[in-house]
Amino acid sequence: MDASSDYANALPTSPESLYKLLKNLKIEFKIFEHPPLFTVDEAKKYRKNMRGFHIKNLFLRDKKKKNYLVIAHEDSLIDLNLLTERIKSSRLSFGSKERLFEELGVFPGAVTPLSVVNNTKKDINIFLDVKMLGQSTIFCHPLVNDKTISLSYNSLLTFFDYLELSFETISLKF
Repeated sequence: MDASSDYANALPTSPESLYKLLKNLKIEFKIFEHPPLFTVDEAKKYRKNMRGFHIKNLFLRDKKKKNYLVIAHEDSLIDLNLLTERIKSSRLSFGSKERLFEELGVFPGAVTPLSVVNNTKKDINIFLDVKMLGQSTIFCHPLVNDKTISLSYNSLLTFFDYLELSFETISLKF
């Protein structure tokens, strides 16, 4: 399976259900459609009218089996060894695609801060790049990688509050 809308019916939360939730929370957003994208470089080719803060998302796991979602500016270079120290964790590695689906309900290529809607155990440690603070337009996938939505940083916080999720901001400048 890939991370496109073709497989949205295999997800615990569909993009349409996510949009409905965002509307119910009075979160304003816009949807942009494009071919399935898996990397930042691919995404940069499809940005005609998408000005704002573009992110990348790292789903990580430490040797103590704690899960992390690190949300950073797309051009951030992240050293996992230094990140391990900064978030006071043990050795970090990328989570498997099976664990990603189990914890966040998405396939590789569609990791997004919005995927925490599927983390019913509320056990994921969320770290937001300090550069995101106050951004009026943040771009992320809506659980699939052939669409991107824009919303504000404050709207993302409203979403986390609704889900009763905590997060930490972190400087990812190493």
